[in-house]
Amino acid sequence: MCADFIVKPVDTVPDRGKLQLVDSVELQIGGCASNTGIVAAKLGIEVGIFASVGNDALGTFIIDCIRKGGIGTQGIKMVPDCTSSGSVVLIHPDGERSFFHSIGANMAFNPLELSLESLSPYEIVHIAGVLALPESEGKNLLEFCRKLKQEKKIVTLDTVWDSRGIWLPAIEESLPYVDYFLPSIEEAKMLSGKEDPQEVAEFFLSRGVKNICLKMGEKGSMIFDGTESHTFSPVPVTQVDSTGAGDSYVAGFLVGLAKGYTFQECGVLANLVGAKAVTTVGATSGVKDWKDLLHFAGLYNVALL
Repeated sequence: MCADFIVKPVDTVPDRGKLQLVDSVELQIGGCASNTGIVAAKLGIEVGIFASVGNDALGTFIIDCIRKGGIGTQGIKMVPDCTSSGSVVLIHPDGERSFFHSIGANMAFNPLELSLESLSPYEIVHIAGVLALPESEGKNLLEFCRKLKQEKKIVTLDTVWDSRGIWLPAIEESLPYVDYFLPSIEEAKMLSGKEDPQEVAEFFLSRGVKNICLKMGEKGSMIFDGTESHTFSPVPVTQVDSTGAGDSYVAGFLVGLAKGYTFQECGVLANLVGAKAVTTVGATSGVKDWKDLLHFAGLYNVALL
């Protein structure tokens, strides 16, 4: 979880010592777990979030946003003498983004410190933001995933861009325990060393992932389980801000799983929720509730249950 300082529009970065005016700077909650959890809760499923924040103003802001999103905060640990994670999000005129990010208190988050009892109310455990959570990779991630599967949980996994360049070794041993892997196509290419989406998908299935869901931005999305493959065209919306679109896609897919949708129906829902997210500024503000999403689906002739 982190706080996002969203700056827009940004077409150039000023030279050292210079100032450049922009239309707006907003403080909003961000981070994969926050974004996915808040959107999923808006769409009507029970959500719990387990994460770390610093004992600072941003940490208080993040916790308050989670609480306002209708999600319990008992799983959030406030780490003393540590700053909260934060990002400066530069929104380009076409809606695409660039980031400056500080890991902050996320450095201290270790999933092995979570009790299985605290996870017992949840059928699905989504591990969000891997590759920006140093203590949630490698052996720790492997042991955590093993424990989850022993408890018969549905395990889902999402990644972020790895600026350190570690990539596949950080998650490879854990992939056989992942039921649904939901990376962006850019991250998936870096992890797999493949370029073609079908080859990317087959790579992860060969490493033990049960289902692969690729977020492909302006090219839509793709899901594959080794037998059943579906590609979804992008919903033709006007993109205002793509921040959180991938996390909203994940939220849509998880909501589909929770509602008992088929694999294909989960893909349709995820693709739609991801599109809805880009229609406003902010990672979670585009998705309002299930009724609003049904109205949005009707505008683009997308059938939802």
